[in-house]
Amino acid sequence: MHFKLIIAFVDSNKTDLILEAAREKGATGSTIISQARGEGLKHNKTFLGLNIETPRDVLLLLVEQHLSRSILESIAIAGEFDRDDQEGIAFQIDVEDAVGVIHQIQALETTVEEKL
Repeated sequence: MHFKLIIAFVDSNKTDLILEAAREKGATGSTIISQARGEGLKHNKTFLGLNIETPRDVLLLLVEQHLSRSILESIAIAGEFDRDDQEGIAFQIDVEDAVGVIHQIQALETTVEEKL
């Protein structure tokens, strides 16, 4: 079984909604890194020298490659990424090897067989 790592940078108030959408499409787990900071094309606004920014979470999802595109698209819809340039981004990268995922492989076997 081959995996992809989906990495998403999202507003923390949308994390649960996005994870639920990813699970509905076959994601079997996630890691959340809270309180990340970043900026896009425009610098963040400041007030009296303090940055005004919404808290961001980094979501890491190790998913089976045949499910990855569908999960990625569901993340974009749930997070409303196309609404404006500040909503978030997500991308996927190939995973060469992974250990500690035997339980996920067992859970995914039936799901992936149905997709193929």
